[in-house]
Amino acid sequence: MSTHVPRPGGRRARDESRTRILDAAETLFATHGFDATATAAIAVQAGVPKGLIFYYFPTKEAILETLVAERMPAEPITDVNALVEPGDPAASLVNLDTALNLRDHRSSVLRVIIWREADTHPDVRSHLHRLRSNLHDVTMRLLQASAPGPVQPGTLRACATTWVSAMFSAASTDRLLALDGLPRNREDLRTVARVVAAGMSGMGKLSFG
Repeated sequence: MSTHVPRPGGRRARDESRTRILDAAETLFATHGFDATATAAIAVQAGVPKGLIFYYFPTKEAILETLVAERMPAEPITDVNALVEPGDPAASLVNLDTALNLRDHRSSVLRVIIWREADTHPDVRSHLHRLRSNLHDVTMRLLQASAPGPVQPGTLRACATTWVSAMFSAASTDRLLALDGLPRNREDLRTVARVVAAGMSGMGKLSFG
């Protein structure tokens, strides 16, 4: 028995249908997770026949891969100079975190889906790795531009690695806190920024009062 796949209309209609499918999948994957979302549920959410989904995407995995490829920015920070506080690396790092906005980003692909699906989907994990690499480069440039004096390249790399790890950890932790209805603690990340800045400048003592 053959399965009827409806033919899309003109190009505009095809684009609209594809966008509705991706929008629906993004909402459902972010809310329920990839494994718990049935293709039929995506069709209902998108308001399209189930067969139309397979016209655009041969598998549910292809929908996830497309979402990550098309809706997760490869280079989310384009203007590092706008984030620099001259002579104040800690404030510059906080500016970076605010601009990146991993915890409250408008795209649930960046805010929720990549953290939830990276462990089991290699394509998502690969995109997350590229994001991390890009942010490491951005952080190194930011630290170098905001440092009050010269900094050794090895120190810059280590400090950038520490900060990117802290941002990723905070984003993942805050997502879990939000699911439990608990408040997010951004002061912890500000403290890490001060520690990173102190390590970069070689300071041995910090005051957290």
